[in-house]
Amino acid sequence: MVRVFLDTNVLAYAFDSASASKQAAARAALTSHRDFTVSTQVMLELFVVLTRKLRPAWPTEEARRVLHQVADLGVVLADRALVERALMTAQRHQLSVWDATVLEAVAESGCGELWTEDLTHGSVLRGVRVVNPLLSA
Repeated sequence: MVRVFLDTNVLAYAFDSASASKQAAARAALTSHRDFTVSTQVMLELFVVLTRKLRPAWPTEEARRVLHQVADLGVVLADRALVERALMTAQRHQLSVWDATVLEAVAESGCGELWTEDLTHGSVLRGVRVVNPLLSA
């Protein structure tokens, strides 16, 4: 079974009851697979979504508990070299620096797939297949 890197939006929708169809799709995807990885960027973005964007906003301690569970999946740290590669990838593929940083973290992790809503489903970037598990929502 292929290792999967989770982007923030897939994780965030699993907690977003305001978007019931996307929440159901995200939860179904997350329960269909077991070998996931994230990055420090994804963890921090998820914290912001949980505590500032979702309504009602989550208490900080509850969001921290979720991050501790997410960290158990495996975390790619964004170091200087990864950031430099991300800047080049952003320019080369005309991506936002945030998407390029995720893409470089995926490449570093060795995951074969990136589950995200932000990039084109079915495309292959940096040897990684992009999958949008929320398409059915």
